[in-house]
Formats: sequence, C-alpha cells, structure tokens
Amino acid sequence: MKPWHALGEDEIKRALEAGPKNFGPNRLENKEGLNWQTILIRQFTNVLIVVLAVACILSLLVGEVVDALAILAIVILNGVLGFMQEWKAENAIKNLQKMLTPRCWVMRGGQEQEIDAENLVPGDTVLLETGNAVPADIRLTSATDLRTDEAALTGESSTVSKHTDTLPEGAHLTERLNMVFMGTHIVNGRGMGLVVETGMKTEFGKIAALTGSIRETQTRLQGELARLGWQLGALALSVSGLVVLIGLIGGREMIETFMTGISLAVAAVPEGLPAVVTVTLALGVSAMARKKALMRHLQAAETLGAVSVICTDKTGTLTKNEMTVQKIWLSSGVVHVGGSGYEPEGEFQMDGRRIEPGRAPDLMALLKTASTCNHARIEHGEQGWRAIGSPTEAALIVAARKAGLSEESQTCIVAENSFNSTRKRMSVIEQTEGSLIAHVKGAPEAILPHCTHILKNGKIETLDEQGRREIEAAFTGFAQEGLRTLALARKALTDNNACSEQQTESALCFLGITGVIDPPRPEVKHALESARHAGIKVIVITGDSPVTAKAVARQIGLSVDRAVTSGDMKDMSDEELSALLQQDILFARTVPEDKFRIVKILQSQGHLTAMTGDGVNDAPALKQADIGIAMGIRGTDVARGAADMVLSDDNFASIVAAIEEGRRQYANIRKFVRYMLSSNIGEMIAIFANILMGGPLILLPVQILWMNLVTDGVTALALGAEKAEKDVMSQPPRSISEPILDRDGFKMIAALSAYIGFTTLVLYQFYMQGGVDSWATANCMAFTAMVVMEKVNVLNFRNAHGTVGSMGWFSNPWLIMAIAAMLTLQIAAVYVPGLQHALQTVPLGVADWGIIILVALPVFLIPELHKSLKFRPS
Repeated sequence: MKPWHALGEDEIKRALEAGPKNFGPNRLENKEGLNWQTILIRQFTNVLIVVLAVACILSLLVGEVVDALAILAIVILNGVLGFMQEWKAENAIKNLQKMLTPRCWVMRGGQEQEIDAENLVPGDTVLLETGNAVPADIRLTSATDLRTDEAALTGESSTVSKHTDTLPEGAHLTERLNMVFMGTHIVNGRGMGLVVETGMKTEFGKIAALTGSIRETQTRLQGELARLGWQLGALALSVSGLVVLIGLIGGREMIETFMTGISLAVAAVPEGLPAVVTVTLALGVSAMARKKALMRHLQAAETLGAVSVICTDKTGTLTKNEMTVQKIWLSSGVVHVGGSGYEPEGEFQMDGRRIEPGRAPDLMALLKTASTCNHARIEHGEQGWRAIGSPTEAALIVAARKAGLSEESQTCIVAENSFNSTRKRMSVIEQTEGSLIAHVKGAPEAILPHCTHILKNGKIETLDEQGRREIEAAFTGFAQEGLRTLALARKALTDNNACSEQQTESALCFLGITGVIDPPRPEVKHALESARHAGIKVIVITGDSPVTAKAVARQIGLSVDRAVTSGDMKDMSDEELSALLQQDILFARTVPEDKFRIVKILQSQGHLTAMTGDGVNDAPALKQADIGIAMGIRGTDVARGAADMVLSDDNFASIVAAIEEGRRQYANIRKFVRYMLSSNIGEMIAIFANILMGGPLILLPVQILWMNLVTDGVTALALGAEKAEKDVMSQPPRSISEPILDRDGFKMIAALSAYIGFTTLVLYQFYMQGGVDSWATANCMAFTAMVVMEKVNVLNFRNAHGTVGSMGWFSNPWLIMAIAAMLTLQIAAVYVPGLQHALQTVPLGVADWGIIILVALPVFLIPELHKSLKFRPS
C-alpha cells in the first residue's frame, strides 16, 4: 500500500476500512520508566555490596552476630539512601513531564465530541485549531492557513505550512505537508483530518521504539568502583585464606584462626565506602538540582564531570527560544530595537541615538501593519511573558507594543488572504473610519515585486530601480547576519477593488523590512568561556540554516570555521567525518540520524560525550551518549525518558554549572576512596605483620568495623562535602583510561598506610611487655592510636594541589566537626562502660594519650611539608 501522504481522501477511507479493527490505546509505551522494585534491586548489585554480604554471612557462621548485624546495617543503609534519591529523581521527572494533549475534538456520528486522546482510533476525524497539540498522526482533509511547530519531531525550528494535496510516495518526513504528526503543535489556522496511525505506530512511536533498543552502558565511576570492589574482594579472600592456612599449619585453634581471617577480610574491605559514595552523590545531585540540572541516576552525576564534548542544540538552549525583532530597515535608515524575548520593553535607536517611535512616522506605519497583519498575541503569566501563535508573528507584536501600540487598538478585520508556501505572504483588510486599508506581510522576495511605491519620511514616493536594489541589498544583508526577514507593505482600498487577492496585493507601498532572530541567552557566552577553559569542546547541532547557526555562534563567541549540513554528511565516510570533528565546526539542517552518528564517532575517538535534545527524534542519540541531557520545559516525554539529566530551565549555562559540580564530586570521591584505603590497608598491615610475628589478634573484628563504619565513614562523608578546588574548571577532562587510583594515589596510600600500620604494631608490641593484663592495654592502645591517626590522616586528602593552609582550615566546617565528634566518640569508647564492654577496651592514662598524639602528628606534618615544597609558588 502507498504511504498515507500519497493517498487521496477516498483511498485513505477505503484503506482504513480494510485494515485491522483491534487498536490499543493511543499512547506511547514508557520503556524508560522504572518501577520502584527495579530501582531498589539496582542498589544491591554493586560489587562492594556483594563483598560486604559475603563478610556478613561469614561473621554469622563463626558466631559473630554483632559484627554481622553491623555489616548488614550498612548494606541496608546504602540501599535505602540510593533508592530514596533515585526514586525522588524519577518522580521529579514524572512531575516535569507535560503529557500529550489528554483530550481532543472529533466528529463522530455527525456531531462534534470532546474525547480522551487515548481513545482515538484510525478513521476518526479530528478537528484542529491554533494552540492544539496533535494527538495522533493525521492525514489532512481540510486546512485553512494551518501551520505547525514540528521541532519536537524533526528538529526544524521554523513553523511548517500545511495543505491537503496528495504528495509523491518518496516525500521525506519534513516534506509531508498534508500530514500532521503526534506531539507537534498547531500554531496558526484550523484544519480537519483523518487519524491514520496511533500510539507506537506514529512517527513519535517509531523513534520511541528505537530508543528502547539501545543498551545502556556503565558509567565510568560504576566501572571503576566495580573493579576496585573485585580487587579488594580478591585481596581480602587471598590474605584471609593465607592467614587461615598459616594458622592451621602452625597448630592454632580453629576458631581463633577463623576470627583472625575474618578480621583481615573486614579490614581489607572499606565497609563504609558504598554508603559514603551514595550519600556524596545524593548530596551532589541535590546541589545539581538547585542549579537546574536534575539527574535521573546517581552514578551519572560524576560522569558529567568527565565530559570532553558537549553536543548542543541551538534553539532554546543557547538561545532564548523567543523570537525578537532586532533590526528594522526603513528607507530612512536602519532602526535597532532593544530588549529581547517576549517582554515588551526596549527602546529604538538609529545611528546610535534613541528615537521616539511616535515621532518616526515610517516606523509607526510599519509596526501598525506588522501588528494588524498578524494572528499571534502575547500574554503575561506565572512564567513571564509568552507567545500564543507563531513565534515570528509574536515578535512583531512585541515590537509594536514597545512602540506603544496595543493589541486592543486594532480595528476590525473584514477580509484575509492567508499565507501559504507558494504565495509566501498574507494580507488582511482593515476597516477604519471611512476607508479600507490592506496590510501585507511576507518574504521580501514575495512582497517587493508587488510594490510600486515606498514610504519615505511619512510621504509615499515612487519606487524606482535604485530603491529596489537598496531593498534587495538590505534583506540580503539581514539574512547574512542570520536574521529572518519579513517585508511589510500596505495600500488604501476602495470598496470596489477590495474583493480580490490580486487587486488587494498589487501596487503596494513598501514600508520596510524586519530582521528577526532568536537571541542568545545572556549567560551563555560566559558558560562557553568556562567550558573552553575546562578543555571541553562544544559542537552546535541544529535544524536551522547554516547562516543563522553561524550568526548565533558569532554572537556567543563560539569559534566556527565551517558549517556542515546533513546533505554534506551523507557524502562523507565515517573516517572523513571523524577527521572533520577535529576542527571547529557546527552542524546545520540536521536530521535525527545525524546526531546519533556524530555521538558514535566522537565516542570512537575516546571522548565522553554529552548530547542535548528535546524532541522524540533526539531520543536515540540521548540514550547513546554518555550523558543524555533533555529539556525540562520544551522537552518531550520520550526525550526525558531517554536522558540521564533533565534541565529544568533548558539553559546551556546549567550544563556547565552541573559539569563543575560533577568534577567536584569525582575529586571528592577520589579523595575519600584514597583516605579509606590508606586507613584499611594500615589496619591490614598491623594485623598481618603481628600474625607473622606469632602474636595474638591485634585488633578485634568489632573494633575494625567501628573504625571502618563509624569513625572513618563519618569523616569520609564530611570529606565528600569539600568545596571545589579553585582550578577545577581550569583542568582538562580526565582521560577515559585514568583509574580512580593512579600512581600518585598508590604511592600516597602505601606511605601513609605503612606508617599507620607499623606505628600501631610498634605501640602494641611495646605495651605487650607490661605484664598480666598487658594484652587488654596493648589492644586498646593499638585500637585508639589507629583511630586518632586515621582522623589526622583525613586532613592529607583535603587538597590535592596544595596545603590545607592554602585552602583555609575552616573552609569545610563539616570535616572539622566530624573529626572532633569522632575523637569524642573514641574517648567515650575508652571510658564509657557500655562501649567498653562492646568494644573490649580499657581506660588509658594521660601519658598514654600523650604517646598517641605524639605518634599521630607526623601523619599530617610530613605530607603537609612535602606539599608545601612541591606546590611552592615559583
């Protein structure tokens, strides 16, 4: 069967009557929406959580119920925290979603009825008018000045004029002018048509189905933490197994040997790490939300900080998505119009001087025609000023309001000749006191041939060839600046010649040309500068023309050597396109497949890529990208469902702010991973070395859990609140292959853990010489000294590129309070009877505390001295 756009009305009816009669509801299947069970289960698939679960089971098997319950508590805490944050984000996405129009008007049984859009079936006749969202794919049977906004589907920002003529079978989606599609919007006129496709069979639905076929990949942090988890798990099992084997061969008691093995396993695994990572990411996600960036997955937050390329839309992201009259050409000169967007505030200037519109008759005549030959309006609501109708026509209304012309001042329109893609102009006839005036608006090349006169300084003069050349040069110059041009003209009519289109639109008086543009957001220029300093490449991918895209790029300070169109890309191999992506380019007149292809090639080059999008056509590329970024205001449900992040303000600057937050998060995660590992390996060294020396258990499993879960966990969490370092956005994106623990990290961990472990061992051996009760005192000294050294050790990880003093001792008050609180808690563990019994501690004397402080100070002083020399200003 021929496609719907190639069939006439009778053929469509016959095809629908012969087709299947069982139709599902007219809605898109939400493949991306997650139920609470899936989100909850996902929290317990982390490798570290699995290792902790194994440690919990082993503790139960040897009768250490307290240890088992402590580990189980941290596993549950981690799961609950992660679930709460992701479920909150998922619900926020649902609240952001603007559902496709839930009701629509149809003709059934010869009567107009309003029904739920979900109940539409092929064959229904739907009535359409300005402001409606199209509820299904519809073949038009009637169209009066009908224009649609199809940006959500095709990416084309210009409105599309519709008609009912039959089209060739091979017409591209953007050329099917006798069809309107689900999820697009009627911005002008009215029409009627037959529903031909519903739900997942619509063009929207086809792309939604494609989105579901793309497999999600792990984030880098997920991969690195999983790898770290396997390594720690293997280390724990290997060392524990070795100790058990040595103990059994040496004739030690089996229970004691297994307890020693479990102690080492518990010491090797940083039990608090999963919870600390989860809480830190959750806090970071909350910070991002305050910056208008809503993350759908916790782990994706830090991935954003590693992005090396941002592929961004132009319309609404770099620009305000509010068409604005920026320049007006008159016979007397060029008028610059102040203000931007739909707020009717701004002044008019000519040759650098402010002009009063009321004293400029040519300007007032043009603006009067612009506001009269117009179907749009503007209104003020909770979100500010917004346009109703065509954005370009709304821009003309705003310009007129700036000059003091109100919509209420318009008089009666008695006739209209509508715009269409062939005529490229429209005209209306206004009834004034005792006369009729024709107001005409359209493309300059469609208006100029019909003009015989021109308005100059309030007088109508004959339009000669020189004048025509000046007009042609004016609209050509505007177009080269990226401005959309509209010409305006008028003529006085009599009743006798007002009836025909030809007579109305001939012998016109040319008034001038408006240059309309979607202005850049004021904050974008600074955001682009920040991205450039951070080593992030920004590539604009738009459905607009190359000229318009390059003009906006110039205005926002984005360096562009070449604009590449979809047609150019079709003739390029992937290798050629890959080479081109190394240059400063932008993409214009693109189709959805282009975005997907660009992302794939960038990823093959080793880039972590962020892709913005708002339409259903963007969903596959959003899901393929490492970070898919959907628009919260103008985005479609499908795009938001495929994305990792949703911008609640649709603003490019919010992406850069979120990247800075993502970099801060990753830097802090790296800091506390190193901190926790240096502490845990120090514990392992002390235990293992003492066993090799033939001594008893230096630290009990419950004491190790106390350190790993309570004292270390809280301080690590406070370390995660560290502010971003000053140069965080001056560093290039980290390499894909860069591990969370690099060579410098291993060196630092090795040095610090060796000092902590062997110092604890020396203290333990020294106090073991004290007599009958020496083990209890030696154990308590080793336990307490380890805790104090670990609290001092956390200061070493605050600043990776300088001393603590250079960033301010109290710049992170949460960490200072955490250290003080944990030291207080350890004092309680030594002296409070209940904690003494649980942790098997004994009271220590003043001299003992003096020794502990003395051995703890070098843990901080030596690394701080090293950093002061290494990062000394030159």
